[in-house]
Amino acid sequence: MTAQAQVDTAQELLAGDRGILAMDESIATCNRRFAAAGIEQRIESRRAYRELLVTTPGLVDSIHGAILYDETIRQHTQAGTSLIQALVDAAIIPGIKVDAGTVPMAGHPGERITEGLDGLRDRLIEYRGMGARFAKWRAVFTIGKGTPSRGCIEANSGGLARYAALCQEAGLVPIVEPEVLMDGDHALARCGEITEEILRALFASLHSQRVTLEAVILKPNMVLPGSGAAKQPSVDEVADATLTCLLRAVPAAVAGIAFLSGGQSGELASARLNAVILRSRPCAPWPLSFSFGRAIQQPALAIWHGEDANVAAAQRALRHRARCDQMARGGAYSAAAEGTP
Repeated sequence: MTAQAQVDTAQELLAGDRGILAMDESIATCNRRFAAAGIEQRIESRRAYRELLVTTPGLVDSIHGAILYDETIRQHTQAGTSLIQALVDAAIIPGIKVDAGTVPMAGHPGERITEGLDGLRDRLIEYRGMGARFAKWRAVFTIGKGTPSRGCIEANSGGLARYAALCQEAGLVPIVEPEVLMDGDHALARCGEITEEILRALFASLHSQRVTLEAVILKPNMVLPGSGAAKQPSVDEVADATLTCLLRAVPAAVAGIAFLSGGQSGELASARLNAVILRSRPCAPWPLSFSFGRAIQQPALAIWHGEDANVAAAQRALRHRARCDQMARGGAYSAAAEGTP
């Protein structure tokens, strides 16, 4: 894929009012969610669930792209079609999560570093050959006493930048995901300060690695207080803080921004996205979108419960949540939408 083709793909992923479905949970994460829902934790269960997701009728009306996991990109539907081909047939752009997860960072108690750079060049070439057109790498940051440290921010930003450069070399659009976790009792303003610091470090690293920003999608957290904070701000306060942070730290050249949901409920993620979109219209230089995982999937997972008889109802729930997020991206979401699945 040429540099211009990568720019075109990034623009395609961000066009209109649709978003990106994150279905890239690792085996361990998927098994934990299955266990919580009372679903058997085995490879066939994961395959069946992922088939449910990618074959949801009408999903393309709200979703431009889907991020897969290494296990998923190698799986097939019960009829024998590869899941990646099922996405292509549905006119949804396939992507792939390529980081190897996070581990404790040496010398930095309570902080984590993302691994996966070893052998990444060859893996990207393989994924590209399998049909992936974009990739994703996630780094996580926890707000606490003395965290995130500068060392953690710089190390993870450097990893994201090296990954992005390798993606562009291989002809894949990189999604860079620096996530400030909701864990803790920090205030909204503290999250804004930390998120801005991380984004500034990230884009300095991307610049130093000669990454073409016009072919990069940023997948950040919204600016939120900790889940244990005494004061939980309004939807509009979250939108204001989020947009202020992004305008201060994200270059205008970036292809676009697709928010992660980060543990928010589906309804709250939609409402907050809607508010950010409405406030962004006079001033944002980049398109704003969504790349939600649990916020779209959770109702469908709960309904499915591992039973074939529940597939159609689960798909309706998935389509409904995706449609709500599509409405939010268009600035047209309201609580009334929740009553019309």
